Amino acid sequence: MRRLVMLVVSANTFVAAEAFARDVELGELLITAGRTPVEKERSGRAFTVITGEQLEASQTRYVADALRQVPGFHVSRTGSLGGLTQVRVRGAEGNHLLVFIDGVEVSSASDGEFDFGSLQAANIDRIEILRGPQGAFWGANALAGVVNIITKGGIRNGYEVSVRSEAGTDETLLGSGSIRWGGERFDAALSASGRRTNGFNVSDFGTEDDGDENTTLNGKGTVDITDIFQVNWTGRYVQRASGFDEQDFAFPATVTQGRVIDTDSVIETRETFGSLGGRWTMLDGLLTHRFGARASDTERDNLRDGVVTSASGGDRVNFYHQTTLAFETPQLAQSAHKITGGVEYERERFNRRQPVFDPSQLEGQERAIHGVVAEYRGAFFERLFLNGAIRHDDNDAFEDATTYSVSGAFLIPTAGTRFHASAGTAVTNPTFFEQFGFVPAQFTGNPSLEPESSFGWDAGVEQSFFGDRLVIDVTYFQQDLQDEIRTDFVNGALSPINLDGTSEREGVEVAATLSLFDGFSATGAYTYVDATEPDGADEVRRPRHTASLNMVYRFLDGCAELFADIIYNGDMEDLEFINATPETRVTLDEYTVVTIGGSYKLNGNVSLFGRVENLFDEEYEEVFDYNTQGVTAFLGLKATLGGSIYDAGN
Repeated sequence: MRRLVMLVVSANTFVAAEAFARDVELGELLITAGRTPVEKERSGRAFTVITGEQLEASQTRYVADALRQVPGFHVSRTGSLGGLTQVRVRGAEGNHLLVFIDGVEVSSASDGEFDFGSLQAANIDRIEILRGPQGAFWGANALAGVVNIITKGGIRNGYEVSVRSEAGTDETLLGSGSIRWGGERFDAALSASGRRTNGFNVSDFGTEDDGDENTTLNGKGTVDITDIFQVNWTGRYVQRASGFDEQDFAFPATVTQGRVIDTDSVIETRETFGSLGGRWTMLDGLLTHRFGARASDTERDNLRDGVVTSASGGDRVNFYHQTTLAFETPQLAQSAHKITGGVEYERERFNRRQPVFDPSQLEGQERAIHGVVAEYRGAFFERLFLNGAIRHDDNDAFEDATTYSVSGAFLIPTAGTRFHASAGTAVTNPTFFEQFGFVPAQFTGNPSLEPESSFGWDAGVEQSFFGDRLVIDVTYFQQDLQDEIRTDFVNGALSPINLDGTSEREGVEVAATLSLFDGFSATGAYTYVDATEPDGADEVRRPRHTASLNMVYRFLDGCAELFADIIYNGDMEDLEFINATPETRVTLDEYTVVTIGGSYKLNGNVSLFGRVENLFDEEYEEVFDYNTQGVTAFLGLKATLGGSIYDAGN
């Protein structure tokens, strides 16, 4: 089962509610690193945090593009912006990554995977990323990692209004706005963002462009009912229409068989997410209860020449409760402890429809999961930090699953050194579409599939140099996958099967941050990953080598800013179906994409910004036979106004 919603709260809230009933100064919290938040340097897990300020500085418009700079991550987009976008971690599959937005799981209930093509980067406060199996904390689908996108919340006793507009190549237009406000006992935030582009032709044939339209609405808030009881809510709605070109699977074979051909095809998607929860503290903050419900619904229609050819949808409802006891034993290793127990219930449903064959056909499937989880977190001598969890899920559609996770961190403050390591197990259940999906002559489901299971571990060291001006983290990881699900030809049609044997993944991740002088900062990452199927063949769309570099320079007292992003992707294998059944393999060439840009504050409230993407017009493929965007340019304005409600009242 998946996942307890994590409440996004401020450091001050935690001081009041969970600071072991004493005065402490908390560092930056990692909300997603377990059932309870932890200071980043105390986590033994491999993690990355991307702040809203970093997204703003690099003018990132889609979260997927920010994830390209994360160690261990690889992004595959089918052509134009808004096209199907898969994210793989440490050589795993896209549905092995669990994705939250404000604590609500957003992966589709039908295919178990989140399409990052819909996720704009507007109004994001931070993105927290965990690598490695996290099943004991979050349940199924957290097999390779977790991404939690945390949007900007309200402002206590203040307000902020922000608007942005942008225009660029391919008749691209963007408009977004947000309002954040609050009083002494409440805060709230509302935002809206719309982006439209005519795109480009993702096929080598024809002239029709494949564009994208995306409208995203988001809201969240908290209310302090009393000094010890708080209610929080979130809501999100996304509507988009994304053009794409289909592969030719005509039989008998044509001259374009297996190629991406120019078709008037569109995917229309509607995503709705929401949650309602509460937090109740007792015994001066030593005991904390969290409880609530969350829900998601995703609907997808596939159209060709304006006619719906297939449709599917899925929804998910989750109820949870957890209790955390925090206490200290100063006489025993100067230690502090947190013990957490939780229960969850989740129900998922899936519907599919093939109106081109039978307009009345509507089939539904449903499954439910009950889960219990326990976690321990301990701190000793302010040097050693341990974390462990165990979880049991009672599945009504599969065998029950028990998963565990352990991690630790050891600090040597005088040397600027942090050792970290983690190990754990996880499972990923077959998706509804893998079990029951049906596309005549192309794909049939397999109700007999078994869940995928995995054990993984990692170990690394983070070292600071020159007074923290340079920080380097090196991590080695290894993860084995059993019963890998792969789509293959069965009785002349594509169908998913469980592979016999072990699929192996191992590699090295390197992350670095650099601040040479005031105003200049840089972050870099490199990943080597070796991911193979049980027969030793390389997993497709997993390059062995990836690297990134981001540089930002601020000058003129912070009024001006320049940045450059460099993304390197090594060669990798993919599948092609050109006059071949079953498929054959092809190698996609390595590529490097460079983006540059800058901004200038016209006054205290208004900024002018611009950027050029794919500066050197690199030609490359992320997915076989799908074209990618050439050089593009964008220009825009942003305005922000804010202050204290007391100032506004005066």
